[in-house]
Amino acid sequence: MFRVFAKDYDRQFERWTDALNAGNSLKSKCKSLFQDVRIFYGEELIWIYSRSHTYPQYIGAGVYDKLARLFITENATMVVVEVDDAEQS
Repeated sequence: MFRVFAKDYDRQFERWTDALNAGNSLKSKCKSLFQDVRIFYGEELIWIYSRSHTYPQYIGAGVYDKLARLFITENATMVVVEVDDAEQS
């Protein structure tokens, strides 16, 4: 279970993709250096965005790789592979 937390926002998501979309949509609401958007996986902080960094920070060893694999797995049903007739022969 993923939890997205920001000022005046606290919501839980089943899928990493949904949590990431929610976190990215909240970036523009960080108006000061002391506001941030955080994503937790259970009790563990795994993603944070603040105005003091240009890009979001992935927290912890191997977290980026784990979340990238999870993203691919969640979106595998949306990917359609097209095969040319020449490749099938």
